Amino acid sequence: MKQPWNFKQELTACFGKPVAENPTQAMVEAAYRQHGLAWRYLTIEVDAADLGDAVRGARAMGFAGFNCTIPHKVAVIPYLDGLGESAALMGAVNCVVRRGRELIGENTDGKGFVQALRTLTDPAGKRVVIFGAGGAARAIGVELALAGVRHLTIVNRSEARGRELVELLAGKLHVPSDFALWHGDYRVPPETDVVINATSIGLFPDVDARLPLDVTTLSPHMIVADVIPNPPRTRLIRDAAARGCRVIDGLGMLVNQGVLGIRYWTGIDPDPGVMRRALEEIFGN
Repeated sequence: MKQPWNFKQELTACFGKPVAENPTQAMVEAAYRQHGLAWRYLTIEVDAADLGDAVRGARAMGFAGFNCTIPHKVAVIPYLDGLGESAALMGAVNCVVRRGRELIGENTDGKGFVQALRTLTDPAGKRVVIFGAGGAARAIGVELALAGVRHLTIVNRSEARGRELVELLAGKLHVPSDFALWHGDYRVPPETDVVINATSIGLFPDVDARLPLDVTTLSPHMIVADVIPNPPRTRLIRDAAARGCRVIDGLGMLVNQGVLGIRYWTGIDPDPGVMRRALEEIFGN
């Protein structure tokens, strides 16, 4: 039986000898094999105190780039030579790319989501509700703003954190945005086009956890998305599909993040189908 995967403090280099099974590693290496690339994607656990040494080591050893996870997404920035547009707006990096002699920080979290959304609709002009105000919500909100959404509503239990994200979206990105304090079951406004769970509610092992929203306010014209990859069919996804909504599971975002990372590092456009199948072998579908 495969062991469940949880986030750890890590830098995930884009080549090297793997030391443990990791879904992103399996997905990326499946793409490398598909394209006949003699590359490896290595999971390396890095303590916070050693982060600077790890980045200097990646630079010295000629890594084409690496991913970094919580809690390194912000702390890594001082060790880099520059940031991409959205990474600078978010103040967080999850993908580092070698460009010439420089290491540039990018953020593919939100880009991966937007790419998955575009398989169903163009986000431009849409009204979007996002549950959560953490890193995933911030990344998705910024990229949706850059993609031209009409309006964003941030629903969060912490008013301070929610209003901070609204201030970024409305103040720096000039997208009409508002905050809704999350208490009880949230009622989705009928004019909403896209509903996104950017929280950890429903993540393994709490697979039966229910996102506090009134599912009767979901309508078939809405797209409902969940960022959680494990399990892919969360309770929210199942409930939304039962209401006739089109749905996007967390594997879509994860796969598209991987596609972008591989494109940044290698210059090739990998087959997302190959990458998704590698994830489905681990998480199911």
